[in-house]
Amino acid sequence: MSFEKGSTTDPVLEAAQRGDRRAMGTWLARHEDAIYRFALRMCRDEEAAKEVLQESLLAAAKNLGSFRGDAAPTTWLFTITRSFCGKQRRRRKGEPASYVPIDGDELQQRPLVDGARTPEASAEGRQLDQAITAAIDELEAPQRDVLVLRDVEGLSANEVAEVLGLTVEAVKSRLHRARVALRDRLAPLLEPGLAPSPACPDLVPLFSRHLEGDLEPTTCADMERHLAGCPRCKGACDALRRTLARCASGLGTVPEDVRLEVRRAVQNFLEPKRG
Repeated sequence: MSFEKGSTTDPVLEAAQRGDRRAMGTWLARHEDAIYRFALRMCRDEEAAKEVLQESLLAAAKNLGSFRGDAAPTTWLFTITRSFCGKQRRRRKGEPASYVPIDGDELQQRPLVDGARTPEASAEGRQLDQAITAAIDELEAPQRDVLVLRDVEGLSANEVAEVLGLTVEAVKSRLHRARVALRDRLAPLLEPGLAPSPACPDLVPLFSRHLEGDLEPTTCADMERHLAGCPRCKGACDALRRTLARCASGLGTVPEDVRLEVRRAVQNFLEPKRG
């Protein structure tokens, strides 16, 4: 059975479903960073995100044997995570949040290392990653959740709709607004010296739709002609493309102390019971 559309069967997942505990641990570890990132931004609370990560992985371990591939495994996992985030919010309603907006240092950044890059270029890349992380955190929750699932975690629009219980049209509408807001927040860093021109059309929302394949050919051709002759608009669209490429690299990993604690809990669950 194939679990990912257009992909071959995952042997690790199949072994985990047959009860192979080592394979189960390996498969869950693949997804822990993505689950934590999503939980952190949905719950808005670091302690809650840690609890959601553990609850989600344990629930996946308990139920993986009955998973039949009606959805992609990542969609299934994020749906579980979203459910536990909802429970956390209800449990913690009225409590002061321990989470503060991320400034780029509170999450461990996944290094984007290029051996050919100079130290200055690497520092600029880290600065951009930190700015993107902070800008995502400042988005309104409906936009943030869609952007994290689509552009950070790489789910399709259909899969995001399934996780969030939305229509695909609603997902894309929120996604385009989120991308524009993200680019606007990062414009001083990504587009220095490019002053807006009142004569230029607002191409960034159109460019976002173009990335989703939702533009009519004639509209797409008109947009490309304008970009070919307008450095300002080309710079804005290039900034959005660059931002989304960095998002797709994955922003943030599970803190090591949390990772070890959660893995111990999962391992205890997977260990054979002694009676």
